[in-house]
Amino acid sequence: MSSSQTSTRTHSDASAAPTLFSVVGRTYFPIAFMARLPYAMVVIGVLTLVVAGRGSLSLGGINSAMVGLGTALFGSFIGAAADRWGQRIVLLTIGLLNCAALIFMAWVVYSPLPDAIVLIAAFAIGATAPQVAPMSRSRLVEIIMTRLQGPRQPKTLNSTMAYESAADEFVFVFGPVIVGLLATTLHPVAPIIGAVIMTLVFVTSFALHPSGRAQSTSSAGPRVQGPAKDLFTFGVLVIVFGVFGIGLVFGSTLTALTALMNDIGRAEEAGLVYGVMGIGSAILAISVALFSPRFRLWARWLCFAPLMVIGAILLSCSESMPLVIVALLLMGCAVGPTLVTLFSLAAERSPLGRSATVMSMAGSAIIVGQSVASAVNGILAEADGTSAAMAVPMAAAAIVLLAGLLNLLVGDSARKRDLVHS
Repeated sequence: MSSSQTSTRTHSDASAAPTLFSVVGRTYFPIAFMARLPYAMVVIGVLTLVVAGRGSLSLGGINSAMVGLGTALFGSFIGAAADRWGQRIVLLTIGLLNCAALIFMAWVVYSPLPDAIVLIAAFAIGATAPQVAPMSRSRLVEIIMTRLQGPRQPKTLNSTMAYESAADEFVFVFGPVIVGLLATTLHPVAPIIGAVIMTLVFVTSFALHPSGRAQSTSSAGPRVQGPAKDLFTFGVLVIVFGVFGIGLVFGSTLTALTALMNDIGRAEEAGLVYGVMGIGSAILAISVALFSPRFRLWARWLCFAPLMVIGAILLSCSESMPLVIVALLLMGCAVGPTLVTLFSLAAERSPLGRSATVMSMAGSAIIVGQSVASAVNGILAEADGTSAAMAVPMAAAAIVLLAGLLNLLVGDSARKRDLVHS
């Protein structure tokens, strides 16, 4: 009888235990997802706008690079400010500044002001980009660790990190689709105005969401953190290098497609064609949850990176739009699971108490890689033609594969933890 009562009580307590949904509310995840989209749209939106408004693919690429440079230099400071003063005030302030920079860009591209002012506007957009994805991870990790203690905590944490990785992958692939739709159906400036509206609505909603006030009620003292030097171990840096390679694939592929579509007088449709890569990417990213735990993360990296290289080689050899579509589908089937794998590895290897920092490093690596590739490939396309630009994604995919091979050098003590979490 006593054993039965204890079993019943344990089951009842487990059923009554709070879940992540009950703590953050069901509106949190849709708001946090939509709040990421402006960040994913601005690099492509700036490229499309400058090419259409100033008539220069190389200038468009350089402006995209300036967005990435601004993010790389100021993204970590925005995160540090949120740690010091709270996410709410920082996100509200940065969101308004970002909207002002976007509106200025929309005006200055069509103004008689020199190209240097356009570059300054692009840098300001990147420097004020709200860091929603890292802040969402940080917010959810704190809630899980302080409010959901119990046997379900590890599984909740693992599934949440998997979702966050998939959400990042979705917005970075489908952000350009939104840009392409708005630029094609309305005007090249429409994606920038759309980013302003989405920032005002969703970033503000994310900042004001009650989950932003979540504080630890524990009196156990300050959270222990690993030393800062652990952020720069080989195991962490090789992941950042791999994510940087994915960013290079994004940027070089889009710029190559922009050059191709520009040749036929339809540059504003490049984002739509690029979105084809998102079909295979989305399907394979979702299916990662079905992979066997025995399919280790390092092995997944080395499985899908060569597929990405093959797709990029096919793209460089494509002479017709149907072949381009096939190549993009093949690349997408590799990009999605590779990116989810890299973020899962980042979660595994984050130093104690510094997972948000590592996620910020990886997230910034995508946008920096995307921006650098957009600039370099834009200049190459203008100087040597579209055929030269179409070959660059092959080199970018090779970097992802190289990073996967370098990952084999990580010690067994790190690799043996790299399992797909159920």
